[in-house]
Amino acid sequence: SEPGQSESGQPGSATAQQPPQLPLREWLLEWIESDDDAREQLDSLPGVMCHLADAWARRREPNVLLVHYNDLSADLEGEMRRLAGLLAITVPEQAWPVLVQAATFEHMRARAARLVPDPAGVIRDQQAFFRRGTPGSGGELLTSAELARYHERAALLASPALLGWLHSADIGSPAPSQARQLLAT
Repeated sequence: SEPGQSESGQPGSATAQQPPQLPLREWLLEWIESDDDAREQLDSLPGVMCHLADAWARRREPNVLLVHYNDLSADLEGEMRRLAGLLAITVPEQAWPVLVQAATFEHMRARAARLVPDPAGVIRDQQAFFRRGTPGSGGELLTSAELARYHERAALLASPALLGWLHSADIGSPAPSQARQLLAT
């Protein structure tokens, strides 16, 4: 592979100074254990938690809306309508089916070459950017001990309230969107 290209296409921003990317599971384990400075390495557990903590701290500001991926997966049209309403965007009723279809995981994955942001040219497989689209599927790569280690590390890096929102109600449990909205207030 060329310097800076991702070997596996997993999320991340390899640079010319970094070695080729590890297989996804190994990369995820290193990501969990990373002690990199959150401001220097955004693509690390400390970096992601720092970014999320900043958004969490601003969640009550009128121009901030936290949208949970599980809610988008469970009710894409409802979440899109909610977002349009909050932004005071009027969408003609007949346009909704086309807009919702264009925002589905499958539709975006089919158009990965156009939609995946890669200004530095480091993503080798743009379709891999849209790996599965199922909430929680990353946990399938880890043993129960490794997943427990993730939760232990996350607890050191973020508030219980943020983690409660982030890890709340999977699809199929009662009213995931309402539960997350209550946690976010």
